[in-house]
Amino acid sequence: MIKINGVQIPTPSTYQIGIYDLSKAERNATGTIVIDRIATKRKIELTWRYLTREQLNKLLTLVSPVFFEVEYTDPQSNEIEKGIFYCGDRLVQAFDYKNGRIRYKDIRFNIIER
Repeated sequence: MIKINGVQIPTPSTYQIGIYDLSKAERNATGTIVIDRIATKRKIELTWRYLTREQLNKLLTLVSPVFFEVEYTDPQSNEIEKGIFYCGDRLVQAFDYKNGRIRYKDIRFNIIER
């Protein structure tokens, strides 16, 4: 469903894409708004209900560089698209500690197109 730097990541429980226009807007002398669309960018919100320690480590390592390549299915083009993204805050909740191993749930973060 989604690759980071060519590596398939675990299928997220939630995969939500926001399409955002970056623009400069101002009114001219007659009061008419003039909008210059600078770019249209994607923000992908990802969540996982449960991940193993190994899966979580791999995932967090993939999104740790400042920028990375993402391959994803875009809802507007209905095609596989590639782009350069960065990661927002990463939230991880510990589920329990069983047999000497911690398990994680409710992992979530956003990746935002550069």
